[in-house]
Amino acid sequence: MIFKTPWILALIPFVLFAVIFFTWRSRRPAFRFSSGSLVDGLKVSWRVRLQRLPFFLRLITIILFLIALAGPRSPLGETKHQALGINIVLVMDVSTSMAAEDFTLNNKRASRLDVVKNVLRDFIHKRNADRLGLIAFGSRPYTVAPLTTDHAWLIQNLERVKFGLMEDGTAIGSAVASAVNRLRDVEGRSKVVVLLTDGINNAGKIDPLSAAKAAQAKGVRVYTIGTGSRGPVPYPTVDLFGRTVYQNVQIDIDEGVLKEIARLTNASYFRATDTESLKGIYDQIDAMEKVKFEEAGYRQYQEHFDLFLLAGLFFLIVEVLLSRTIFLRIP
Repeated sequence: MIFKTPWILALIPFVLFAVIFFTWRSRRPAFRFSSGSLVDGLKVSWRVRLQRLPFFLRLITIILFLIALAGPRSPLGETKHQALGINIVLVMDVSTSMAAEDFTLNNKRASRLDVVKNVLRDFIHKRNADRLGLIAFGSRPYTVAPLTTDHAWLIQNLERVKFGLMEDGTAIGSAVASAVNRLRDVEGRSKVVVLLTDGINNAGKIDPLSAAKAAQAKGVRVYTIGTGSRGPVPYPTVDLFGRTVYQNVQIDIDEGVLKEIARLTNASYFRATDTESLKGIYDQIDAMEKVKFEEAGYRQYQEHFDLFLLAGLFFLIVEVLLSRTIFLRIP
């Protein structure tokens, strides 16, 4: 048997000493005799012999209560379970080209950004054992959330991602470098970056392939996703009267660079041309990036404080009953 707070046991002798000391000091004889010879012939009854019994029952009660307070318990064993744990940084393009509405959401036309946020939300929900981070980028990267296991907080921050967080542009190289930097000092588990973009690197000071080589050196796999329909796509604009109108525009993706980033980091490149294919890509990455490891859970205990508490209550009740009946003292 072990105790949750064993230091409480050390109080037992001090508490008992204090009770005994103050009880002894407060004792006063009920009757005074001028000479002890007056009571020498009296027979000693069992009630007199056991007159200290309530006091000892009180001491036993105190001991039992203190033991219960110390939290007696016996270990039943330690639980272990298989878990999946990976460090993943999600990198998403928020340049204005992501406003193109060539995808659908709930059977309605939606912007690429809205669809990506919806798909990422589902992806995050599936990765319960992972540490996830989120970086948004335009002309420069912006850390939306560092690596965390608080996925509810991560999703809250994902919902805040919108156009205008930074200047417009597509800094793919800087975004990859920022994600690799987030994973640089992480040890142990797999390190993964999932990069999603719909454009060509045209901003930032870091070349995408140089960033990919840095990821390769750090053992970081970079999955790349080119997002957008092929050919002209509907892009919302505002006319002179403040109305939203659509123009068909051509948005090019540098698939060659994205494929090379994936190849250098021993990952894969995907092309998402609609909502379903984008969901399927994240499902594939979810299935590919699973690493099993045995994780110690928690030690299970059987608590015994209730036994000592009940025993203490029993002795307390007996002590009170005896003190008020058989061993009642007057005065």
